[in-house]
Amino acid sequence: MSAADETLGTIRTRIPARLDRLPWSRFHWRVVLGLGTVWILDGLEVTIIGFLAPTLVAKGSGIDLTNGDIALAASIYIAGACLGALFFGQLTDRFGRKRLFLLTLLLYLIATVATAFAFAPWFFLAARFFTGAGIGGEYAAINSAIDELIPARARGRVDLIINGSYWLGSAGGALLSLIFLDQAIFAADVGWRVAFGMGAVLGLAILFVRRHVPESPRWLFIHGREEEAEEIVDSIESEVKEETGEQLEEPEGDPIEVHQRRRIPFREIARTAFRVYPKRSVLGLSLFVGQAFLYNAVTFTLGLTLTTYLGVAENKVGIFYAVFAAGNFLGPLLLGRLFDTVGRRPMIAGTYLTSAVLLVFVAILFNNESFSDWGLIAALGVTFFFASAGASSAYLTVSEIFPMEVRALAIAFFYAIGTAVGGIAGPLVFEKLAATNDPGQVALGYVIGAIVMAIGGIVELVLGVRAEQQQLEDIATPLTAEAAEGEEAEAKPGDEERERTERRHRDRESRSRQGRGRYRLGPGSASYSPFIGFPAQQRPEWIDVEVDRIAREVGKQGEIDTRTLAARVSASRWGPGRYRAALREAIAEGAIVRTGRNRVAPAGRADDSVVAESGAAGTG
Repeated sequence: MSAADETLGTIRTRIPARLDRLPWSRFHWRVVLGLGTVWILDGLEVTIIGFLAPTLVAKGSGIDLTNGDIALAASIYIAGACLGALFFGQLTDRFGRKRLFLLTLLLYLIATVATAFAFAPWFFLAARFFTGAGIGGEYAAINSAIDELIPARARGRVDLIINGSYWLGSAGGALLSLIFLDQAIFAADVGWRVAFGMGAVLGLAILFVRRHVPESPRWLFIHGREEEAEEIVDSIESEVKEETGEQLEEPEGDPIEVHQRRRIPFREIARTAFRVYPKRSVLGLSLFVGQAFLYNAVTFTLGLTLTTYLGVAENKVGIFYAVFAAGNFLGPLLLGRLFDTVGRRPMIAGTYLTSAVLLVFVAILFNNESFSDWGLIAALGVTFFFASAGASSAYLTVSEIFPMEVRALAIAFFYAIGTAVGGIAGPLVFEKLAATNDPGQVALGYVIGAIVMAIGGIVELVLGVRAEQQQLEDIATPLTAEAAEGEEAEAKPGDEERERTERRHRDRESRSRQGRGRYRLGPGSASYSPFIGFPAQQRPEWIDVEVDRIAREVGKQGEIDTRTLAARVSASRWGPGRYRAALREAIAEGAIVRTGRNRVAPAGRADDSVVAESGAAGTG
């Protein structure tokens, strides 16, 4: 097909801004439930095969598997996931998110049901390959769709929790294995089949919800289907307005202009990833390999470590593993908000480096035989509380930092590399160390994982991208986008307005480097760290817009309580931490003054004697 055949029209659209300014609604819950719960399936599939292994190789299981077959099945599942991610990833970018997240889920359902009815080793192995392929394809289709439908202000938190839900499936698989291993409840040739059938039941429920999730409007307007994209966004906005009973504010910012394309050639995708964004490619690779090594240093050997070194019975390992998995889920759940407020770079680097340091301490104590069984699980739980948030942020990072046209394939590429490292290098290195019956060798495996994780954290410090609360198109301009001209040029502020904006940015930067504001946690794009600073001119303009909105409302209302003010300016829709940051800036700039602990007034109407220091922002 010629380039002329690939090119469609040129359009200007505000669809990204319209989607990002939406308040949280039932629509967004449908996206989370319909798309995000697939990670529970992956956790269930990966975990349950390990715990069911003793049953599968036992006499009377109904299938003639050996220990070698079980190990091969794990490798084949991983190979299927890697190949499925790459194969379906490029199809997702070419044919759309919805077609592929329905197709990959159907593939998973068929393959996992086939596993439950396996009658011979070759059939079991083939079913595991296609199960992995379905799950791998899901990662590419789902991560790209979620990021393009969830508002920018909540994207980090939502992504981390969704990716962290893998550990809910993992904990469920560990606990369910206790039932399926009990032959007083299930016969040896029935229990393992029911276990795999559980994944199919959950998958069917997800499919029912997923049918009501629309295609990504961002993908549609780039591929020449802008009318369909507009209809979808209109429908979402109508639903949100009906649910909230409020009129939606006009989206901020200028429209983007794109040259629509039916298809982006693979060579252009590869050039974008490795020639246009080489540093981002290094970043994605470092984050994925780092978390893969850390996790495989522990998870591949956890059961063997508990039984060999700490005397835990094999039928009790599932309980310990479930507690470990719960700690892994709590990390993204409790820390996720900070990735949208404190910022991507400090939080990703911090969780990577913190977990690396903690694992080194665990290694030292384990080598000194200082742990009981529950003591080891508690120490690993704390370590992976941070590691899990970091690992989830690797998926978030690669889904944000590449243009929309290559997003799914970028996710697939780095997922495939991370999964391959975990599935190939992990067992080769760490299982051999654990099998030596030498605590020092297990500790060495922990240290290796910690070192590679620390490298990922350092790379994030150097090459990390500030993506918190930013529109995806601002993080990585679509390949089809052009700078808008004409009307957009006429709408730009004049020299006087531009000078005022630059002056307030310079003043803000100066204040940020002084006093308590230097260490205050807030939106990453409005706070300063002594280690990770950003020039004022690189900051997004949302803080200026919101400061002006606060000043106008206070000028209209007069003296007002800060909580009431927050409601009047619809601050709940701005994003986590942004109202407090904007309130601080409005006071610091002198646009408003503080008249009490939780009250502010227009600057010209307040008694200066009651003005508190500008750094205190009150509540809201």
